[in-house]
Amino acid sequence: MEKYDVIIIGGACAGLTAGLYSARRALSTLIITREIGGQAGITTDIENYPGTGIISGAELMKKFQEQAESFGAEIKLGEVMKIEKTENGFSLQSSAGEFESRAIILSTGLTHRKLEVPREDELAGRGITYCATCDGPLFRGKVVAVAGGGNSAFDAADYLSDICEKVYLLVRTDQYRAEQILIDSVKKKQNVEIMNFTEVGELIGEKKLEKIKVINNQTKEEREIALNGLFIEIGYRTQTDLIKGLVDLDERGYVIVDNENKTSLTGFFAAGDITNTPFKQVVISAGEGAKAALSASRFVKNVNGISDKPDWK
Repeated sequence: MEKYDVIIIGGACAGLTAGLYSARRALSTLIITREIGGQAGITTDIENYPGTGIISGAELMKKFQEQAESFGAEIKLGEVMKIEKTENGFSLQSSAGEFESRAIILSTGLTHRKLEVPREDELAGRGITYCATCDGPLFRGKVVAVAGGGNSAFDAADYLSDICEKVYLLVRTDQYRAEQILIDSVKKKQNVEIMNFTEVGELIGEKKLEKIKVINNQTKEEREIALNGLFIEIGYRTQTDLIKGLVDLDERGYVIVDNENKTSLTGFFAAGDITNTPFKQVVISAGEGAKAALSASRFVKNVNGISDKPDWK
C-alpha cells in the first residue's frame, strides 16, 4: 500500500491548487480524481480569473495541472470508493489502488443538476451553461433562456435581463420557489418572459445550441424558441456519499469547515464548492484549496514533530 503525507480527492480548481501548495511544502502529495478540471474544465470562456484575461476553462485547468505536477504532486485518475480513519491517518480504497495518508483534503466539488434531455452533455459549453454568474457576460446582447423556478433561476433571469436582449424563464409549474423580492424584480423586467408549466423537450443545433423545443406540460402544446444560450439553474448535487458519517455536513449536504478548512475530523480538510463556503467561483475555490493545503501541511508536520508556523508570524 503506497503511503503519502497528503491525499487530495478531486482534481479541479480547489484540488489542483491544494496539490500545488502541498507539494511546495515538501509533502508527498497524491491527487485522485475522476477527471481533470471539473465544472470549470467544461466552461467555454472564463473572464474573471485574475491575470489570465479571457481563457477557456480547459486551458486554465491544464495550467493548474501542469503547475501542480511541476512541483511534484502526483495525479492518478480514478474514483475513491472508501475512506477509513486509522491510527496513523487514513486508508483509501480506489479504482487506482489502495493508499494511506496522514491527511486528507476533500475537493470533489458539486454536480449541477441536469435536465436529462438528449444532447445536453454534447452541447454543454456550446450554448448550454449552468452558471449565469460565470458565463452570463458571454451572452451580452443575445437571446437566452433560463430553466428553473427557484432562487438561482430567478436570480439568473434578473441578472441576465440587464445584459441580454431577451430572457425566457422556463418554469415547470406556476409555483415559484424563489424569494418574493426576486420574483417581483423579475416580473418588472420588460425583456423577461416567464413561461409557466414549461419544460425543455429538445435541444436543437449542430455545433452549438441554436433553438430549443419547449412543451407546455398541461396543454401539451409545443413551441420552438430561437436563442443563443440556455442557462440550466435547477440546483446542485453534493458529492458527499463517500464521507457521510465521517465528517459533519450542514442541512444542505455541504461539508462544514472552519476558517482553516478543517472539518470535524482531525486530519481531514475540505475545500471548494463541496464546503459551506457561500460563494462558488474558480478564484475562491483556488484560494480555499491553498488554505486547506497549508492547514494540512501544518497538521502533518506537527504530527511529525516539525514546527510549521504561518509565514507571517
